[in-house]
Amino acid sequence: MSAPEQQQSPLLEAEPPPGVIIREGEYGTKIVAVEPGGAEFIPLNERHGKPLQLFWTWTSPNFEFATVFVGVIGVAFFGLNFWQALLAIVIGTGLGSVTQGLLGAEGPSHGVPQMVISRLGFGYWGNALPAGLNSITAGVGWFAVNSVSGTFALNTLTHLPKWLCLVIIVAAQIVVAFFGHNLVHAFERYAFPLLALIFLVATIWIFTKSSPGAPSHGGGIGGFLLTLGAAFGYAVGWNPYASDYTRYFAPNTSKLAIAWWSGLGVFVSCVLLEAAGAASATVTGIGAINSNPTGAFTGHLPTALADLTLLAIAIGAVAANVLNIYSGALSFTALGIRLPLALRRAIVAVVFGVIGFIVALTGLHDAGTKYENFLLVIAYWIAPWLAVMFCDQFLHRGQDPRKLERLLFDKSYTNWAGPVSMLVGVVVSIWLFSNQTEYVGVIPKHFPSIGDLTFEAGFLITAVIYLAWHAIAGSQRHAALAKA
Repeated sequence: MSAPEQQQSPLLEAEPPPGVIIREGEYGTKIVAVEPGGAEFIPLNERHGKPLQLFWTWTSPNFEFATVFVGVIGVAFFGLNFWQALLAIVIGTGLGSVTQGLLGAEGPSHGVPQMVISRLGFGYWGNALPAGLNSITAGVGWFAVNSVSGTFALNTLTHLPKWLCLVIIVAAQIVVAFFGHNLVHAFERYAFPLLALIFLVATIWIFTKSSPGAPSHGGGIGGFLLTLGAAFGYAVGWNPYASDYTRYFAPNTSKLAIAWWSGLGVFVSCVLLEAAGAASATVTGIGAINSNPTGAFTGHLPTALADLTLLAIAIGAVAANVLNIYSGALSFTALGIRLPLALRRAIVAVVFGVIGFIVALTGLHDAGTKYENFLLVIAYWIAPWLAVMFCDQFLHRGQDPRKLERLLFDKSYTNWAGPVSMLVGVVVSIWLFSNQTEYVGVIPKHFPSIGDLTFEAGFLITAVIYLAWHAIAGSQRHAALAKA
């Protein structure tokens, strides 16, 4: 590894201290091999990879129609013109990309998945709240969303029955996720040039046919905030997975390089495709979007390019969902439920795939509205979780990282400020500010033009409660660290 990609870390110059659970089995750099274990610490002799690979790992999964549709809903559903939607997309995606990089940078020093690192802010058992939410969101929710978009694309391309297209898409996703970390990285790498080329050409063509100067349809500040929230919700949806794909790096891997390539991959791919979606919506009717979103998007393209784009959408859905199933399975194993199986992560991945398939079947109708609501709900819980994560990092700055590592596997370690502040932040922010079809909060009900400020309010409320809790009561972690 080159010098700019290395920096010294005091955490793992040797194997971890007693009490840390180490992943069993041999895995190495083999691609066609089932990754053993679950959410345990990755031993030093198994570490491999470079930060550059994170660029395509976080670019390829966003080259799919779910990303495009974020831009579509800004114009078609929220009433913005193209330039207003683009500004909201850049701000929302930028915020989610920065947090992606910051979280991923912690992976090599801890050597565990993101939802195990989360135990520092929530305690061992209190962490069941975000880990449980993420296992459902990733392994079932996102899996269903992307499977539906891939199904629409394959159906439009081949005219096969939708249920059969869904079976094909889901089967491909489960196979890659079952094998695990190395095959996931390899799949994203080899999918990247194909997806990037096709979507770049399609985006250029879409812009030549679009009407960026078309007026808005009354979206106003409310539509802008809703679009910003949707763009943030999409980008930040990757945050709970961040260190899942960096934990195999050597401990002295540059945090700056990890943050840069992770954040850049998310930002570039999301902004490019969401901008294309917003542009396409300036010349597409809402009826066509609701009946077949992928068909409406590719309808502007010449036949050969349209077919290639549909193929890319289907492959992109697989690229996104192998991450969703893999990380959803890791989050489930991070709940603290010890499964007595060497292939527990792989088996959980298959189970999530089957459940996600069933949920996806119900999402083949009215996909647009369901996706809009889903994106907002993602941001509703992830923003408060991020508040706890970053406030906790601020509070434990300068502490012995080797002792912090022991807390990740200490079942007696508690930090109730995390789950309590997150719950309060989620409930209060939704009650006051939520603005979607399933529920309208107190403030938007009386002031509809305000849009949706739930994720912003949730982050601030959670951060204030968490920091105040520790300022008043002190941190139990200090006592735990003193004993270590």
